[in-house]
Amino acid sequence: MADKRSSRESLPQISDVEKFNALHAETPGSRLDQFEDPDEGLSDEERKKIDRALVWKLDLKLIPWLSLLYLISFLDRTNIGNAKLDGLQEDLNLSNSQYNNALTIFFVSYSVFEPLTNIMLKKWRPSIFIPTIMLLWGICMTCMGLVHNYGGLLTARWFLGLTEAGLFPGVGYFLSCWYKRDEFGVRMAIFFSAAALAGSFGGLLAAAIALMDGVGGKAGWSWIFILEGLATILVGILSFWMVYDFPDEAKFLSDIDRKRVLRRLAADQQASAEHENFKMEYFWNSVKDWKTYTGAIIYMGADGSFVPPYAAAAIVTVTVGFIADRTRQRGICNMVVGIVGVVGFCMLLGASSPGARYAGTFLGAMGIYPAIANTISWASNNTEGVYKRGVTLGFVIGWGNLNGIVSSNIYRGEDAPKFYPGHGTVLAYLLLFLFGGSAVQYFLLRRENAKRLRGERDHLVEGLDENQIRMIGDMRPDFLYTL
Repeated sequence: MADKRSSRESLPQISDVEKFNALHAETPGSRLDQFEDPDEGLSDEERKKIDRALVWKLDLKLIPWLSLLYLISFLDRTNIGNAKLDGLQEDLNLSNSQYNNALTIFFVSYSVFEPLTNIMLKKWRPSIFIPTIMLLWGICMTCMGLVHNYGGLLTARWFLGLTEAGLFPGVGYFLSCWYKRDEFGVRMAIFFSAAALAGSFGGLLAAAIALMDGVGGKAGWSWIFILEGLATILVGILSFWMVYDFPDEAKFLSDIDRKRVLRRLAADQQASAEHENFKMEYFWNSVKDWKTYTGAIIYMGADGSFVPPYAAAAIVTVTVGFIADRTRQRGICNMVVGIVGVVGFCMLLGASSPGARYAGTFLGAMGIYPAIANTISWASNNTEGVYKRGVTLGFVIGWGNLNGIVSSNIYRGEDAPKFYPGHGTVLAYLLLFLFGGSAVQYFLLRRENAKRLRGERDHLVEGLDENQIRMIGDMRPDFLYTL
C-alpha cells in the first residue's frame, strides 16, 4: 500500500473519478486482468461500435419483457381499487376499515419477504424464479375472484403480497448485474415506468372487464380478478422462455459476447460480473452497512407517497434516469425531484381552486416516481458484491414498501374532498425522508469519497490478499461511491 500511496502522491491533484479509477486500474492483480479481452488489437472506435451494438442487444432482450412483467404486477396489486368501484365492498359486506385492512395486509407480506427474495433469485436462477412466482401470484389473483367473505379476501391478498415480493427487487438486482453503473439508472427508470403505464389504462381495462357482470353467476369485480389472474398465469408460462439468467449463464449471448459483458462489468468495478457462492457474511455485510439504512429511508420517502397522474410521471422518470446516468449525481437528482413533489403537495394542501390542486397532483407525481427508480439505482451503484447487493436492495425496497401500510390508511373517506391528513403525511415523507435522506446520504458519500481520494482508507487493505480485498466489496479504498 505504500507504493500505491506514493504513486497517488506523485500526481499533483486527483480531482476527478476518471484519474482515480485509472490509477487503480493499473495496479497489479486488477480484476480486469482476469477476464479475456475478445477484442484485443481493435481500435477504440471499433471497440465502441461493438460495445454500442452489445448494449442495444441487451436492451432488446431484457428490458421490454421485464417491463411487461412489472406492468402486470402493478395491475394485479392495484386492481382491488377498481373492484371496489364495481361493488366489491358491498358484495362482501366490508366496512371501510376492513377494506383498508385488505389493502394493508398485501404490504405486510410483500415487505417482510422482499429481503430474502434476491438470495432465492441468485440460487434458483432468474429464468426459473421469476416465472415461478408469476404463476403463483396469478393463481392468487384468480382466487381473489372466487372469494365470498372478508377472511377469504385477506388470505388471497396476503399470498398475493408474498408471491409478488420477488419481482421488483429481483429485477432491480438482476439488471444491475448486466449494466454498468452509469447505464443502469435509465434502464431501471424505463422498467419502473411500467407502473405509471399500468395506472394510465388499468381503470379502463377494469371497466371493460366489469361489463361481464353476471356472466357465469359472477359479479363484474370478480371477473376483473379472474381474467387478469389468468393473463398473469399465461405470461408466467411464456416467461420460462423469455426471462434470461445472469451474464455468465445467459443462453442468448455468444461466447464472445458473454466475455464482453463480463469484462465491461469488471472494468466498471462490479463484482457482480463474477460467480459467487452465498455466505452469511454477505448478508451481515449488508446489515452492518450504513448505506443500507439511508437508502431505505430515502426509498421510504418516495415509495410511501405514490400518486397519479401517471403519464407525466413516466416521462419525467425516464428523463431523470437518463440525466442521473450521465451526470452520476443521483443524490442531487433526488433532491430536485423531491422539491418538485413538496411544491405539488403544498398546492394540494393550500390551494382552493380545482385547477391548482390538479396541477399540484401532476407536480406531486413528477416528484415521486423518478425518485423511486433513481433511489434503487443509487443503492445498487454503491453496493458491491453479488449477494450483498441483492440483500441490500431487498432491505431498501422492503422497508419502503412496508410504508404502504401507512399510505393505505391515510386517505380516508371521511376526509374527502380535501384529504388534509393524507396530503400532509405525504408532504412530511417527501420533505423529511426523500429530500432530507438524500441530502444526508449525498454529503456522507461525498465525504467518504474525499477520504478515499486522500488515501485515508488505504489501511483497510493492508496485509490482505487479492481474495480478501475482493470480499470487502465497496469498502475497498479504490471504490468510489456514486453521488
